[in-house]
Amino acid sequence: MKNTQVNSLTMPVYRDAGFPLDNAETTRKAFNDELDPRRSPELYIYSRYRNPTVVATEEQIMDLENCRWALLTQSGMSAIDLALSIFQKGKKTGKWLFFNDIYGGTNSFIDNVLIQRRGLDIHRFCSIGERYDLGELESILKKLKPEMVYLEIISNPMLSVADGEAIIKLAKKYECTVIIDNTFATPFLWHPLEHGADLVIHSATKYLSGHGNLTAGVVCGNNSLLEKDAIEYRKYTGHMLSADDAYRLGTMLKTFEIRFTRHCENAMKLTGILTGHSMVENVLYPGIYTHSTHMEAKKMFGERGYGGMITFDIAGKDRSAREKNRDKFIRAVADFIPLIPTMGDAGTILLPVEAVWGDKYPLPGMIRLSVGIENIENLEKVIVNALDSLNG
Repeated sequence: MKNTQVNSLTMPVYRDAGFPLDNAETTRKAFNDELDPRRSPELYIYSRYRNPTVVATEEQIMDLENCRWALLTQSGMSAIDLALSIFQKGKKTGKWLFFNDIYGGTNSFIDNVLIQRRGLDIHRFCSIGERYDLGELESILKKLKPEMVYLEIISNPMLSVADGEAIIKLAKKYECTVIIDNTFATPFLWHPLEHGADLVIHSATKYLSGHGNLTAGVVCGNNSLLEKDAIEYRKYTGHMLSADDAYRLGTMLKTFEIRFTRHCENAMKLTGILTGHSMVENVLYPGIYTHSTHMEAKKMFGERGYGGMITFDIAGKDRSAREKNRDKFIRAVADFIPLIPTMGDAGTILLPVEAVWGDKYPLPGMIRLSVGIENIENLEKVIVNALDSLNG
């Protein structure tokens, strides 16, 4: 039985694998129209191609990102694969330049898929300390002449803020495609497409959904030719988000701006507590003047906020003491702040940096804190009590 219109403001969950097409002529029209990547086709065919529930949630993200199209995928990694793969041209693919301070999963994808399996010519641009040298970047662009530049606006876990406007301008000077992972900054803080980026990626698992109970990714853009290529690639590889997860994500997006405002506010307040405590040696947060990229953050984000992530280093007289203090802190807060390898949840969670990044950041006392939207007084009390216990 076909679905009929009802007086509801909520988009239904269309779980259809395939959609009914009444006759041969209707079928011919549906498949011909599939070649024209309109936002919402007149006739849906198959949910691996497009699904009305997924399209409705994509349109919510279009409003947030202020873009002409958005395509949802099953995870942030599938969004990265989608965004990068549509620029591959076999042996004709040119050099690609990736900023080094990006998500570890992306770096592993570069090494194990782009280089090892696909044989692409990949290069990396490293920061000096915690800042990007734009003079050095221009020298590399001039010499290397890459087809593509890929970066994150806020790095993980050192939270270095890239001057996105300047970097995009430089890349375009040398005719590069620019792809930006905006997961940490989110559309609340910055809109890369408005400054000339070609594609924007989000792990919607993080702040866009914000509750740690679904995985999703999204690729956003304005160029209709890239949209067509992305729709085709998603269709052929099956990188489609399920209707159920799209529906749940759509409900979560309604509170995104309220939630992210609270993430930023709580994080800013916690930095004051952490920087003033004797058992914390270093606090990394773009919103405080001691961070090496505070001026970049201020230029990029203005008064909107500085994100919900804090990285701090627990003190100790030597490496062994730092390790013991780190472990004791994690145990002390475990009932309220669990160790979970993700970020952007409504509840505060943490991750020990050295255990994840190893030799890249061999700092045994370093903790990456994904600050939630809880009552800030309660959150401060938990953290201060745990830090105080280290003095004993």
